[in-house]
Amino acid sequence: MPATSTRTTTSRRQFLALLGISAAAVSCGTATASSGGGAQLKKLKYQGAVGAVTLPELAADLGYLGDVTLDWVGNTISGPQDIQSAATGQTHFGGAFNGAVVKLAAGKAPIKAVISYYGSDQYSYGGYYVLEDSPIRSARDLIGKKVGMNTLGAHYQALLDIYLSRGGLSKADAAKVEALVIPPVNTEQALRQKQIEVGVLSGVLRDKALATGGIRPLFTDYQLLGAFSAGSYVMTQRFIKENPDTVRTFVTGVAKAIEWSRVTPREEVIARMTAIVKKRGRNEDTTTLQYWHSYGVAEAGGRIGDKEFQLWLDWLGERGEIKKGQLKAADLYTNEFSGYRKGA
Repeated sequence: MPATSTRTTTSRRQFLALLGISAAAVSCGTATASSGGGAQLKKLKYQGAVGAVTLPELAADLGYLGDVTLDWVGNTISGPQDIQSAATGQTHFGGAFNGAVVKLAAGKAPIKAVISYYGSDQYSYGGYYVLEDSPIRSARDLIGKKVGMNTLGAHYQALLDIYLSRGGLSKADAAKVEALVIPPVNTEQALRQKQIEVGVLSGVLRDKALATGGIRPLFTDYQLLGAFSAGSYVMTQRFIKENPDTVRTFVTGVAKAIEWSRVTPREEVIARMTAIVKKRGRNEDTTTLQYWHSYGVAEAGGRIGDKEFQLWLDWLGERGEIKKGQLKAADLYTNEFSGYRKGA
């Protein structure tokens, strides 16, 4: 899920277990791959997020999905859980951090990423924050310190590892930096009470903490890597094969929604999102939508490139969580179904 505060707070062991599903498990799903008789499925089961508007939801409201409709089956705060649901047939698509997609594919799940849906840019990013008077100024200052983040083995631990490596720390020294799971809603408090020395904050939680004052960024993922797409929507290869027109409509519609959100005044996007949340009648708080800045997708129309996966393939290989050379970036995604063309 997007890097605002929507990922799970599971432990690293739970995270790895969640992604350790086999290809056999994929055949046990409950959602049908197609409607039978050669007809393609037009209603897509999916999971949403409380008080937020996902790109497919925005695309549907804008009329970009044509005859394809969305069937909401519940909400999730976990990207790994969301793509597992898609892989096992509980839903028809799911989204997560690209490193989690790599892990799922390494577990022999026959999935394919079809479009990027969140990332980091100058408006939407995750930051590693310290107290204003903290002596921590560099990667080396983190040795022996505690860093709080929403989950281990995922996006924010990957960025921390990259920061430490670029800061010149050996593997032995980097191992002395303690990454801890802290629920996003508790991170600011844990930082201010000095239970941790560094806290990862993003989205509304970051903006509120900065408005209060007394903290400063050590670094952000945008400063570290520049603008980059960090997560993708995935579907099973079987679903793609049996429903190519539906997939094309979905991917193209989401791509158009990405670009609509880029070129439309922010106030208008927020107003549209607020109306969508109110219209669905789930008694959700819409105040956090006022802090929306962008989806952070780097490429036009959410098109995916090798670089979106190679960084995490290298990282997971270095950690020994996948075999080096086990997967090729180009085999993990396809842009075949995007009908969006820049400038169209």
